[in-house]
Amino acid sequence: MNYKKIKQNNKGKRKYLRTALYIFIAIAAAAVIISTTLLPLVKVSSDSMSPTIKNNDYVFMLKTKKIEKGDIIGFYYENKLLIKRVIGLQGDLIDIDESGNVYVNNKIIDEPYIKEKSAGQSDIDFPVQVPAGTVFVLNDDRSHSTDSRSKALEFIKTDQIEGKVIFKN
Repeated sequence: MNYKKIKQNNKGKRKYLRTALYIFIAIAAAAVIISTTLLPLVKVSSDSMSPTIKNNDYVFMLKTKKIEKGDIIGFYYENKLLIKRVIGLQGDLIDIDESGNVYVNNKIIDEPYIKEKSAGQSDIDFPVQVPAGTVFVLNDDRSHSTDSRSKALEFIKTDQIEGKVIFKN
């Protein structure tokens, strides 16, 4: 047997395995960095966005401040990440009638994502105008009251927004 050839062959295999391990570590590190800084994965712990997003669903959020009406966003409130739908942007006039119809700038909006229209519980007086630097959000399940219909939450500052939901499982 030629031990020199075997030893040389083993060095080549070790070098190949070491290179593969370094590549694997680099890919894993890149995935962790991307998932924590750009595309965080979030487990939803509420049915307030049902039927669109249900309790225990996982969603990917894109960290962005570029928000449009209809986007589903995540933001922190009392150290908890909440997921809600943007109904109005700064300057918009929002109104909700007794039947649960939502008006933005005096035009009723089409909401195919809700099961049942409901005015829900509200402790603010409508109509309201969305102040500069804020957005108005509602749950898709309007029977939940922790959204912009509550004085406790009311308008969400754009700097509170963590990002918008881009994918759910």
